[in-house]
Amino acid sequence: MFVVATASQPRLRADALRNRERIVTAAREVLVEHGVESSLDEIARRAGVGNATLYRHFADRRELIHHVTLFVMGRIADQAETARSEESDAFQALRRFVHAAADERIGALCSLLADSGVDRDHPDHVVARERTEVAIEALLADARAAGQLRDDIAIGDLMVAITQLTRPLPDSGCIDFDQFVHRHLQLFLDGLAAPARSRLPGTPVTLDDLRQKAAQAASRTTDLSHP
Repeated sequence: MFVVATASQPRLRADALRNRERIVTAAREVLVEHGVESSLDEIARRAGVGNATLYRHFADRRELIHHVTLFVMGRIADQAETARSEESDAFQALRRFVHAAADERIGALCSLLADSGVDRDHPDHVVARERTEVAIEALLADARAAGQLRDDIAIGDLMVAITQLTRPLPDSGCIDFDQFVHRHLQLFLDGLAAPARSRLPGTPVTLDDLRQKAAQAASRTTDLSHP
């Protein structure tokens, strides 16, 4: 079980730590299902704790979401590192990681960062993000070095695809949408394999590229709201 520890967080008793783990796990499930405005009462109920216990660990919704996003990034990094260490075939390690990352529903959780006001530059977020990026880049580098990954793909291309395929479709009425995720991911992964059957338009996308585009979009939104 991955739990983010911070320098400012006091050491918890075993029972308090278990409660905190249950709350974060339940919050992840509820936030995936219902979004940023999910009921904190429902999160406490699903975690099997009282509201007072939830607020004893997390002062407000924003702090809880902060820890949920750290939790998910930690799990994704764990999945990448484990796949790389346990799989002898570089592309199979990449396949294993992509399917595991999809199960974390990162597309559903991605909107939390935008909608909740969580500080992406918080030191805890920076550390977790850097660990995750290093772990995924290592998988890509291994597959590329083995001649198994096409050379016009970067980490941004990979993460956008996983995010899009795991983002809930609003008001789609598409029952059992999840059954298609791993099928479509497998098609996507087949398209990543070398030798490539075509040349992709544009250039490979890094996570820095994505962050710059997100910052530009946020700036435009701010400008429009403050004429």
